Amino acid sequence: MAKHHVHTTINGDPIELLCDTGETLLDVLRNQLNMTGTKEGCSTGDCGACSVTVDGRLVCSCLMLGVEANGKKIGTIEGLASGDALHPLQQKFLEHAALQCGVCTPGVLVASKALLEKNPDPTETEVRYWLAGNLCRCTGYDKIVRAVMDAAKEMRSA
Repeated sequence: MAKHHVHTTINGDPIELLCDTGETLLDVLRNQLNMTGTKEGCSTGDCGACSVTVDGRLVCSCLMLGVEANGKKIGTIEGLASGDALHPLQQKFLEHAALQCGVCTPGVLVASKALLEKNPDPTETEVRYWLAGNLCRCTGYDKIVRAVMDAAKEMRSA
């Protein structure tokens, strides 16, 4: 399979890589760039565990080819924290015990951040609707929704 040269920006860092035409962005992140925070849940775009942002738009990285990242700005879970300082969403997930096994958590956090960038004051219904593409088999979603709402409130007052 032919390799393609890809220039992209991931979490603010310029990246150059070679990838096969059939290789997904998820595979490129995990296998080539060792960014294993983005999880593979279903490989069909149904669970949201592999959620990343591409030019500010929320996408399932299992459904996007790595070559499509050329010239794009990618945001992953690894870009949420700033050094040792957690993002307010990460802190609120800890405070509200909004995670258990952790498989869905990176995708939920990336999706939540994308929501709050688009709408810094969402209603509970809007949070639930926005996160509908992120499946969690452990938490029952209530703690996740409360954590997102609390983070939104904190981020608005900051």
